[in-house]
Amino acid sequence: MKRKKLKFLKGEKFMYIMLLLLVIAIPTVNVFSKALLSETNIRAEKLKSKIEKQENANESLEMQIDELVSMENIQKIADEYGLSYISDNIVQVEEEK
Repeated sequence: MKRKKLKFLKGEKFMYIMLLLLVIAIPTVNVFSKALLSETNIRAEKLKSKIEKQENANESLEMQIDELVSMENIQKIADEYGLSYISDNIVQVEEEK
């Protein structure tokens, strides 16, 4: 019994190869894009964490500044150095936000 050899039409072989490539490429591209998205999300979370830490540090420093410029602290330091308190001589400088 002789087997018939399959003959492809013009372009049919090309179409099968392209179909096979698409079947392989689509899942590969899908996995790659999801991995890239996951990496980007991880970077974003790290940046959010850094920003939150910096905001907490800034808040702590602002509290320290407020404590240092309090009238009680100014009066205590003035007394230590033998200075007198004259409210007309005090100028408070604030940075615009």
